[in-house]
Amino acid sequence: MQYQSPWMNPELEGFRDAVRRFVESEIVPHQEEWRRQQHVDREIWRKGGEMGILLADIAEEYGGSGGNFAHQCIVFEELAYAGDTAFGLHVHAIVAHYLLNQGTEEQKRKYLPKLASGEMIAAIAMSEPGAGSDLKGIRTTAVRDGDGYLMNGSKIFISNGYMADLILVVAKTEPEAGAKGVSLMLLETRNAQGFRVGRILEKIGQKGQDTCELFFDNVRLPRDSVLGGVEGRGFAQLMNELPYERTIIGVSGVASIERAVRMTIEYTRERKAFGQPLIEMQNTRFALAEAKTEATVARTFIDRCILDMIEGRMDTVQASMAKYWISDLQCKVIDNCLQLFGGYGYMLEYPIAQMYADARVQRIYGGANEIMKEIIARSL
Repeated sequence: MQYQSPWMNPELEGFRDAVRRFVESEIVPHQEEWRRQQHVDREIWRKGGEMGILLADIAEEYGGSGGNFAHQCIVFEELAYAGDTAFGLHVHAIVAHYLLNQGTEEQKRKYLPKLASGEMIAAIAMSEPGAGSDLKGIRTTAVRDGDGYLMNGSKIFISNGYMADLILVVAKTEPEAGAKGVSLMLLETRNAQGFRVGRILEKIGQKGQDTCELFFDNVRLPRDSVLGGVEGRGFAQLMNELPYERTIIGVSGVASIERAVRMTIEYTRERKAFGQPLIEMQNTRFALAEAKTEATVARTFIDRCILDMIEGRMDTVQASMAKYWISDLQCKVIDNCLQLFGGYGYMLEYPIAQMYADARVQRIYGGANEIMKEIIARSL
């Protein structure tokens, strides 16, 4: 009997079919082109908005598609099943949830419909050259100046940074107040004097994703740029929203594991060595048995996490478990699968090689896995 996730239903199956057709027709054919230019075409964001997949789990009153977390998970899964890491929808959706849960009513109505339609592309800027997982070490400031703020500093490793129209920037509004002086600032990049996008960074994998450095030199922001309208709530807002980000890293990770196992089973059935298909050899069969088991355990766990997200039970500790364990497992399973492809597995024209390169950062972004273990340990 084929396993079916407990959160799936006929309506969601129909949605999945539609999303899969969209991904196959609008995203898969452009993968090589996007890798070469290091970013997707802006047109795909508009098409995604028309399709209703950009903010699938945001209410219709804010321009979203009115679904729940399951709908957005299907989009993330189908992108992973197709091997896409260029379309920065994950970051876009994360910013939308910061707005939905932490923003003022005015901020929600101003930005969410534009994010849902693809008119605006969103990014979140946390990491700096000297501060990654340790956000208390950030140096970017947004200090009051007249009837607004002046932002100064820089950010690095920012996904969607090259194309973003709206950036949620982690900055210190009271530099001397420590964690209590951190706020999340909304920056509209169009015509923002003093804002500059650096080069698109050369990465090991995910080459179609525009990951950039950002620079702020006396960038003027209006007073209503503080997310939620009150300064000093940045860390609390981050702690509330990071479980969403970490869970979707787990969702994409499990889908990638499933894809790797499926592709490797197909390859070992076709590839022959010593006069027989690879899958007939005991070592291959045992390696695939192990990978299939790990994929099944991971699927069961992430399905529980998805249900908890839908029902509002997901907490920081469980999200940290999902992020760390699944991303570690993703790298392990893909590595073991690549081994069964032999020399072909090391060639980038084979999807398994691209998956190997793309997977490595899963253990780093969204909070390094060492930080996830520390969060889990504090709950013991």
